[in-house]
Amino acid sequence: MSKTPTPDSSAAKAAPSSSAATGKSMAEYAREFGLKPEEYDLVLTRLEREPNLVELGVFSVMWSEHCSYKSSRRHLRKFPVTGPRVLIGPGENAGVIDIGDGQAAVFKMESHNHPSYIEPYQGAATGVGGIMRDVFTMGARPIALLNALRFGEPSHPKTRRLVSGVVSGIGGYGNCVGVPTVGGETQFHAGYNGNILVNAMCVGLADADKIFLSAAPAPGLPVVYFGSKTGRDGIHGATMASAEFDEDSDEKRPTVQVGDPFAEKLLIEATLELMACGAVAAIQDMGAAGLTSSSVEMAGKGGLGIALDLDAVPQRETGMSAYEMMLSESQERMLAILKPGREPDAYRVFEKWGLDAAVIGWTTETGRIVLTHKGEIVCDLPLGPLSDDAPLYDRPWVQPALSPRIEADAVPAPADWSKTVLDLLSTPDMASKRWLWEQYDRHVMADTLADSATAADAGMVRVHGTRKALAMTSDCTPRYVQADPYEGGKQAVAEAWRNLISVGAEPIAITDNLNFGNPERPEIMGQIVRAIDGMAEACAVLTFPVVSGNVSLYNETNGVAIPPTPTVGAVGLLQDYDRRAGYGGLKAGQVLVLVGASTGELGASIYLRDILGREEGAPPPVDLAVELRNGLLVRSLILDGYTRVVHDLSDGGLLIAAAEMAMASKVGAMLTLSGDLPDHSALLGEDQARYLIALDQVDLDHLDSAAEAAGVPYEVIGQAGGCELAVQGRGGLLFALDLDDLSAAHEGWMPSFMDAPV
Repeated sequence: MSKTPTPDSSAAKAAPSSSAATGKSMAEYAREFGLKPEEYDLVLTRLEREPNLVELGVFSVMWSEHCSYKSSRRHLRKFPVTGPRVLIGPGENAGVIDIGDGQAAVFKMESHNHPSYIEPYQGAATGVGGIMRDVFTMGARPIALLNALRFGEPSHPKTRRLVSGVVSGIGGYGNCVGVPTVGGETQFHAGYNGNILVNAMCVGLADADKIFLSAAPAPGLPVVYFGSKTGRDGIHGATMASAEFDEDSDEKRPTVQVGDPFAEKLLIEATLELMACGAVAAIQDMGAAGLTSSSVEMAGKGGLGIALDLDAVPQRETGMSAYEMMLSESQERMLAILKPGREPDAYRVFEKWGLDAAVIGWTTETGRIVLTHKGEIVCDLPLGPLSDDAPLYDRPWVQPALSPRIEADAVPAPADWSKTVLDLLSTPDMASKRWLWEQYDRHVMADTLADSATAADAGMVRVHGTRKALAMTSDCTPRYVQADPYEGGKQAVAEAWRNLISVGAEPIAITDNLNFGNPERPEIMGQIVRAIDGMAEACAVLTFPVVSGNVSLYNETNGVAIPPTPTVGAVGLLQDYDRRAGYGGLKAGQVLVLVGASTGELGASIYLRDILGREEGAPPPVDLAVELRNGLLVRSLILDGYTRVVHDLSDGGLLIAAAEMAMASKVGAMLTLSGDLPDHSALLGEDQARYLIALDQVDLDHLDSAAEAAGVPYEVIGQAGGCELAVQGRGGLLFALDLDDLSAAHEGWMPSFMDAPV
């Protein structure tokens, strides 16, 4: 156990730094570290003196957008964060929901966008490692992973390398740790050419009465570091994640962390065992901003202070400075506050799992963070300005320009329906991503019920030893958000809700990953504000609270922002996993029923963009009351055993839903269009709150009475059978395509793209 000098609350002595040698002022260093001139002036005001280099580094990472949410906190308060099953909402490492029987699900989504663009393998791998630490830090064993990936256009010279590296990083880390990757989404668009998105989500399982928090509970307790040694990788990673890119972005590779999944596996087991033995008073993983954020957050949340002896920090490189140790983002590290006298118990656990560990300090009553290095105090700062009193901006914003609604008759119908169907199924966004998810271990732990290979709208993992299962999904339609951030924000939440409903789950809560450009530009801030407004309204109406999340801003290169992408990760509960649904069980003779009303909305549709080359039009409006009614009816049909074949309608509308259902089931279908809508808008419109379900003929009477009681419109749209997907339009047969031809088009694009010669 290290001995450290008595904490001193006086002004810190000057830390060794290169400022004298370089001739740079602290104000110049502040600009290099990402602080605005007015923010540096605020540091001077708060301290009533000039900081030294270590202190400036601490301020710069804690006041970065990534750590402080200084541009978004004001608006994030709009989210509903409580609900009948919410145990812990935003503010901790992850959200916690009650799933009954004394059990809890713990989950969160976070971004690793900038690191993954600079160094795709390690950026994606450490994103997976980091999100798992957020979950097991709460006392939960990780049981499932998801990811939401957005890449540039396929023709861009970097896209294929980025796809390969990111997918390899996700698979390499998750597979080695032994947690299944059960779902996600992958999209391509030119808007991500200079700034890809890698959002990772983890779901864990814990006892509801054994959730661990990060706030330090009392002064005088030992602070123990355990896990991998600290190196120089990832220094100023949080600052890099809070700045836009330029043509020199590749030079930021040293700010990307390096992960070790085998060390993470040891860390998981050691952490859970340490918790089980009762030695932990508080705990925090070292993620963004490393030792700085973990120590500041633990002491700050507890209203206490903390003193650390940096000489005691396990180091893998020689001659590390206090600045480097505090800002390093080396992976697979934890910081715990132990109960009095429990150090021997903790060291037995660390020795068993082969982890480096050291008591590096203690909690205090000072309300300050005091760092000692080589016998000198190198940092002495009040905690208030670093966390609760960090800058909070009310950024100016303008109402986003909204795309006008496009009438169906202003969109030409396909001249060749067969070609259009095959082309749609082979577009980058709609094509099968089998090449990608086959690189992930989806069945390790032996509890996976549905994953990317399963024809279901959400991944599902059994709660081991019970009849329960957790359903999980991630969703966003960036082209909708681009056209109308408010409606697009509502739709992202509504689609996640529909995906859980479609497998028979009770939707419980969401996590989010808000990916946007530079919030200092009023038009980008307008996207952020209005998307949050729409999401908050959807969460409130659907009783779908936000329990955790992440904001990733400054996603742009040379002033060109990504499409606004507020990704929603959602978790639901199935009480009996035998009563689950998917869209791959279609049987010959069953009738196909379209639940929900159709108005043929073609604005911002896949057909308009990928077939006609027009990125325009208002997205389909989202009526949340209709979403609620329609979804609850569909879920009741699943739970009562009337249907096990359900697919929600989203990209590509009825046509794509029917094609995916037929291909997954290896059973054809004949659809017959009726009503007043033009054939192409009836088939390709992307109206919301709709589901395609399959029923036995004898169950139509029950559907009729249940739908009438619920006030939900429906239409018998076709019948299953044969080996073709065919559609009868109002003027005759539109097309009849063999399922083998559909599957060939659907499966062919991704391997062809990835295997093509450079």
